[in-house]
Amino acid sequence: MTISPEGTTLDPWYEHYASRTAGLSASEVRALFAVASRPEVVSLAGGMPAVSALPLDTIAGSMERVMRDRGPAALQYGSGQGTPQLREQILEVMALEGIRAGVDDVVVTTGSQQALDLVAKLFLDPGDIVLAESPSYVGAMGIFRSYQAEVAHIPMDAEGMIPEALTERIASLRAAGRSIKVLYLIPNFQNPAGVTLSSARRLAIIDIARSEGILIIEDNPYGLLWFDRPAPAAMRSVEDDGIVYLGSFSKTLAPGFRVGWALAPHVIREKLVLAAEASILSPSSLNQMIISDYLDTADWRGQIDVFRGLYRERRDAMLDALEQHLPDLSWEVPNGGFYVWVTLTEGLDAKAMLPRAVKELVAYTPGTGFYADGQGRQNIRLAFCYPQPAEIREGIRRLATVVRGEQELLQTFSATGPIPAVAFDPHVASPPPNIG
Repeated sequence: MTISPEGTTLDPWYEHYASRTAGLSASEVRALFAVASRPEVVSLAGGMPAVSALPLDTIAGSMERVMRDRGPAALQYGSGQGTPQLREQILEVMALEGIRAGVDDVVVTTGSQQALDLVAKLFLDPGDIVLAESPSYVGAMGIFRSYQAEVAHIPMDAEGMIPEALTERIASLRAAGRSIKVLYLIPNFQNPAGVTLSSARRLAIIDIARSEGILIIEDNPYGLLWFDRPAPAAMRSVEDDGIVYLGSFSKTLAPGFRVGWALAPHVIREKLVLAAEASILSPSSLNQMIISDYLDTADWRGQIDVFRGLYRERRDAMLDALEQHLPDLSWEVPNGGFYVWVTLTEGLDAKAMLPRAVKELVAYTPGTGFYADGQGRQNIRLAFCYPQPAEIREGIRRLATVVRGEQELLQTFSATGPIPAVAFDPHVASPPPNIG
């Protein structure tokens, strides 16, 4: 047993851990999500792709061909940068969003999450500032915390991050002597807010970052999953030197392959490869070859169209159900991606309400997980990507029962005075990583 400043711990190695492990957050809602995985619970929490819509026989054929024709190479160590064939094919994928690049500037990674971790490892020192949208992706904030950086949120509206607010925040942080290293953005169908950064704002933000000497990390897992109209061209399509672009096959193919990539300026790319080799030696040769065969032999563009139609139908089911059952709440209408970001009525607390929701057999993600500073209690993220439309409608109906009950309780006890908020603890703020 070890006596820590916070009390006792049964971990005999407590005093030996590196200080950066303080940024590894536990989740106070993890147990609830374990319960929410039961089949009778409608989960609107997890950002899991609808892999059942994939042509499984086609993918199985790719697996069989790779093992039959290239088995020894597929099962061997490979290049730390990724196979040349897949990197060439990644250029074709990125070209759909206006990006022109060279194959040598692509680094294949174990999902884009590893790419983000490598960029953070290269650039962040303890105490550095990362600028990010408000709200932002929970997995990114976990990485930034693990390198002892601080996240400074920049407000958004329906057109994404507000450039004027970005300029003001940079000025205030500089005046305070803070070191700003990177600007992290999900410009397309943002996780969790669902909004898309407008073309004009993309250009304005690039100009601000260039003039301030701040590297942009453009994280784009959802860009090809648009519904009614394509998103604007990628920021990387108009700026080469100041942007590291992150992509992934997790949303347009399947997350089980764990294959993503970073497109980086040449000088950064060299260090990314070295960092990747130090971390994992090389990404999976087998998975890369399977994806390459699939891209060569399957109608992968047509499959992305299938996903667009499927997710559009599920988004519409969610929006219709919200209009029917919870018209007094507010939300943005996403033009792609996986999520609807909902604002509750005044006085409701999304985190406090979650156990009651799970009891009613519906789960969502509280908004607090997407902020570094305790905001988000009035917000919930609803994922429409995985459940069937009928399940989504039933889930929203159950959620409405919970919300109405909370509103009635609030009204009943409002005369007793305000209910104090639970103190924010950064070490128990994040949802489980598998909720995307």
